[in-house]
Amino acid sequence: MAQASVATALLRRLRRHRADPAALLPRRLISSDPAPASSSLGAAPGPSHLSGYSGGSGGGRSSAWLASHPRSRFPRRQHAIATTARAAHQAASSSESPAVEAPIEASTSTTTIASQSDIVDFIKSTFGKLEGLNHRWLNAMNGIWRNLNQEGIYLVLLYHSSGTLNRNNNHSVAFERLKYLQQRYPRLNVFAVQHGSDITSAESQAVHTIVTEYIAFPILILDKDFSNMTNGDCYLLFEGSKGPMLFTKWVEEPDVMIKAIEELSVLKEEPSENVLSRVSWQKEEVIKEPHVGSFRNLLLYNPACISVDEDGDRIFISDSNHHRIIISNSDGMILDCIGSSPGFEDGEFESAKFLRPASSFYHADEDCLYIVDSENRAVRKADLERRTLETVYPVSNKSSGIWSWITDKLGLTKEVAPTIQDFDADSVALPWHLIQISEDDLLVADRSFESPWILRISTGQKQDIGRDEVMESYQQTVNERCGLLKDIQLSDSLEKVTSKELVSSVSRFHNYIIFGDTDGQRVLKHNLDTKNTSNINFSNCQVLGLPYWSICNLERVSTWGRSTEQFQEHVRQVDVLPGRCNITVYIDIPNDTELAAPLAENCIWRQVRGSGAEISGSDVPNMPTEKVGIAQQWYDELDNLAFSEVAEEPTTAHGGDDKPADPSYQDQRRVQFMCTVNVSPGTCELVASAALYLKIARTIDDRVDRKALVKRIMGCQRREEHAGVELLMESRGDARDLVVMKPVHLRLPLECGDHPAGATNKETISTESSLKINVSLD
Repeated sequence: MAQASVATALLRRLRRHRADPAALLPRRLISSDPAPASSSLGAAPGPSHLSGYSGGSGGGRSSAWLASHPRSRFPRRQHAIATTARAAHQAASSSESPAVEAPIEASTSTTTIASQSDIVDFIKSTFGKLEGLNHRWLNAMNGIWRNLNQEGIYLVLLYHSSGTLNRNNNHSVAFERLKYLQQRYPRLNVFAVQHGSDITSAESQAVHTIVTEYIAFPILILDKDFSNMTNGDCYLLFEGSKGPMLFTKWVEEPDVMIKAIEELSVLKEEPSENVLSRVSWQKEEVIKEPHVGSFRNLLLYNPACISVDEDGDRIFISDSNHHRIIISNSDGMILDCIGSSPGFEDGEFESAKFLRPASSFYHADEDCLYIVDSENRAVRKADLERRTLETVYPVSNKSSGIWSWITDKLGLTKEVAPTIQDFDADSVALPWHLIQISEDDLLVADRSFESPWILRISTGQKQDIGRDEVMESYQQTVNERCGLLKDIQLSDSLEKVTSKELVSSVSRFHNYIIFGDTDGQRVLKHNLDTKNTSNINFSNCQVLGLPYWSICNLERVSTWGRSTEQFQEHVRQVDVLPGRCNITVYIDIPNDTELAAPLAENCIWRQVRGSGAEISGSDVPNMPTEKVGIAQQWYDELDNLAFSEVAEEPTTAHGGDDKPADPSYQDQRRVQFMCTVNVSPGTCELVASAALYLKIARTIDDRVDRKALVKRIMGCQRREEHAGVELLMESRGDARDLVVMKPVHLRLPLECGDHPAGATNKETISTESSLKINVSLD
């Protein structure tokens, strides 16, 4: 009855105020300020940072009010009254006067909101379709484009494909802010929209952005041009059927958009499920990664930063998107590797975890390497003699009780990654550069040196400073490295990047300049005497082992949030007898390729499940053939840990296998590895993965299409993979020294019958058999 009386009263007022429908709204909802002459969607941005927020045709003035009062909450009662007023107005107009003349002067706000609604409607029309005549989704892991729907809260970054976002670091800042909001508000559905150019030609640029900025959310490519509506890059926030909100100046006043996001989260009656996040039943947080397929099988994947140890003849390469630090000598021989997979964990080099490591600094007195862990917003310290990694900043408060000692000895202690709440909300820029300014102080800064701060090495404390305050302390180092860049011929895309961003990508090494080329996925060495620039040809690649992403999944289910690859599995089903089964796997490498490194044991992963046990690599002659339960194995490991003495490790550099590699491995066309399984009656399955490091054969004629050959070796299928190779070959030109990791996945179901009959019923006869499995990679 109350709503009916309100509607009746509004209808009466409507007949008296047909010329001014805005008079129906409560006074508190109507801004006293006049509407801006132009909006952020027009030719020039208006004074408000929030350009529009409407639920229909009558939302122009309410958007102006919200722009002038960003911190006030939109009252639910007044919002309901305004909605009722608009409904009553529409009902009266349709019943009494079907053809109502529009006002002589339409407000700019109303036009702006209509433009925003058109953009949102066009974006929503692409939901559920991977590609169409006017759009294409990239970086859409696990088919999340199928799960997009009309409901939910969406935050979108709009940017023009041919804009100047690469200048003055605007491109990086825009995406860093989007990452920040995604971490702060997990319920947000976040993606980016690249508009304004042909879809096919824009793919390479989008893939370059995904790799360079480490984008883990989808990018929608549109051939429509919204430049006249958006006036540059901006953020678009919309939810369900409500009107959109456009933000063009979030850098100056971030609280405006943050407040709007919080308002939408509070006003929504039912909690919205983030369709771009992990599933609810998943207990462990999964690190989201760019979905570029086989493109990350390159030896280097965005080698962004370089540092050197001239006395020790060591080069430290931040293989950022592989989340590891590669240590090599000046000739390219890989000596060691720090980091195993994405995450945040201290410990030995083989188990430590980074999340996109960036700049590093070698401390000669300590023989330690300080590393910026960019996406974790941390600074790590690698002890090169002990081969351990620890966190310097932020300082962790570890307990010193007996339980802490036990869990640490058992390897159960997990480092807690810094969360977004551990940092100031205004400081959203990711740390990137690391420069020593004194014996105990390191300067940490983002890519453009907009937010520098000092890290005290001895205490691990952070000291905030102004940009002008410390300019003199690092300006000399910046000028020296920028001078080194002038001697190197950069690619077209890198020339658009400011010199400050590339400060950590170049280092002086004796009479050479070492530079990390992120476009060509390589490391360049420039001779200052001869002025010749060449690629560093890496060898001893088997030290890197089997990458974390190339291990075959035990179960064929996708993990929401991580880009699961569609592995090409080689499946063979065989019948075996109970007992020891020796399986030899022969692998024929692809045509027109050769081995860049021999197949080492650390490049192989095996696991058996079911009625079998994997016993490969055991050198014990009188090993029992019966199965040992997993519980007994765990207790045996505890006994070995408690009562065995750990041998002292040699102080020499870690170089992989002790035996030198056979120099004739490059001429091999077939490699092999062994899998030994102790089988019991029943069904079991052997799952094995191996990593082959390949490069184009030396005998290939120059007339062969190298680009097509690289695509065939990498097994490119999706558009992201083809676009990545196009971008790679455009920068490199020659691909003869390109090293590609080729994964091999084998799934071998084993059916085992009963034991052969013995002389008595209690006698069990075990057998030993051999199998040969042939696998071809062509």
